[in-house]
Amino acid sequence: MNEALKQKLSKLPVAPGVYFHKNAAGEIIYVGKAAVLKNRVRQYFQKSHKDVKTEALVAEIFDTDWIVVDTEMDALFLESEMIKRYMPKWNILLRDDKTVSYVRVSMGDEVPYISFTRTPMDDKAVYVGPFYGKAAVEKAVRMLRRIFPYYTKPYTGQKTLDTDLGLTPGIEIGKCTARDYKRNLRKLIRYLEGDRDKLIKELEKTMRDEAAKGNYELAAEARDQLFGLKELKKKIVFSDKEFLDISSDQALAQLQRMLGLEKPPRRIEGYDISHQSGENTVGSMVVFINGVAARDEYRKFKIRTSRNDDLKSMREMITRRLKHSEWDYPDLILLDGGAAQVNAILPLVEPYGIPVIGRDKSGDHTRNAGVKLVVPNAPIRGGPEPGRARDSATTPVATGVVDAPRGWMYLELPTSSHISRLIARVDEEAHRFAITYHSLLKRKSMLK
Repeated sequence: MNEALKQKLSKLPVAPGVYFHKNAAGEIIYVGKAAVLKNRVRQYFQKSHKDVKTEALVAEIFDTDWIVVDTEMDALFLESEMIKRYMPKWNILLRDDKTVSYVRVSMGDEVPYISFTRTPMDDKAVYVGPFYGKAAVEKAVRMLRRIFPYYTKPYTGQKTLDTDLGLTPGIEIGKCTARDYKRNLRKLIRYLEGDRDKLIKELEKTMRDEAAKGNYELAAEARDQLFGLKELKKKIVFSDKEFLDISSDQALAQLQRMLGLEKPPRRIEGYDISHQSGENTVGSMVVFINGVAARDEYRKFKIRTSRNDDLKSMREMITRRLKHSEWDYPDLILLDGGAAQVNAILPLVEPYGIPVIGRDKSGDHTRNAGVKLVVPNAPIRGGPEPGRARDSATTPVATGVVDAPRGWMYLELPTSSHISRLIARVDEEAHRFAITYHSLLKRKSMLK
């Protein structure tokens, strides 16, 4: 352990969080979560027996950074997001596929049940995940069962001990209908997917409205769920992404400096168009808040006005999106496309003061595609923070900068930089979401 790292580890907080091990080049080589950062991170450097792979990881660690969160579950979700963004080599080398877990809700069944799986299937079930800590996710879902009772096996109609304990909705004893059960399961899914604040507000409104109508049983159900969720926050707090320490995300801070923004882009929206020879044209909008995917904010668009014209499709999607003032407007828009796509929507977003950039992949949607940005009329500011060394992981400077017409800039960023990792993550998610919706419409049209 070098002296600088030794001094840094002495400042580790006694709090849950996510830590980032880096090598001498500044590359993130491992991302992990901890209930207590001080204890977990220090374990790597204690003279205790470790397996060969872990010893090799420790030998590469030159520096460590961390982000503090409210609870272990916050760390679980943030770890998952950061692994998707950075794809650290040691997470791949050390991770057994069995540790990756999805929560599966068989919503296609008349009476659904909840289970866990490593491999999502193309069925009618709802999958939430992936998560990189099965035990922690199972614990959270078990705690939610007290608020939203559910079945853990295919429904048989037989009364069990779980029925007596109030852990099932009680369809087998006439306590609940299958329709009401599915309604409550959707609340559980929303909670797991991050739509928690809105869900709590809806429960408060339901409780008041049903009480005013004299529907006291429904009001009591909403009250119990509301109180249960508020009590649960004392044990598992899914932090509002608004309160994550945005300054800890180097990608956002560097993106702010590079584009000359007044503040780090808290809300980034990514857009993509998908079709097949003009058929089933769709658009996707994905949202990242403070650098983390906010799936409850995602939106999809079935394009109405154009078929095989990506520019018209993009204009239609952005026009429709901007009409929704009830959705928070973004601090930055990322388009899947080059100068033509950016130029097509500039007149639409300029009145709102929303900056926009494009990622030009020239059709290459692979994970290894380079990160080339098209930035219209923006001051490009590179370089590390004062007092920091320049390296491939922290320097947002382009490897090639070419003046474009009208003062536009074309930037080719180092693939190892934090900005590149974030841009690629947002763009890949927008592409995935668009392809998923297009494939769904394609299957439906083939069945007609």
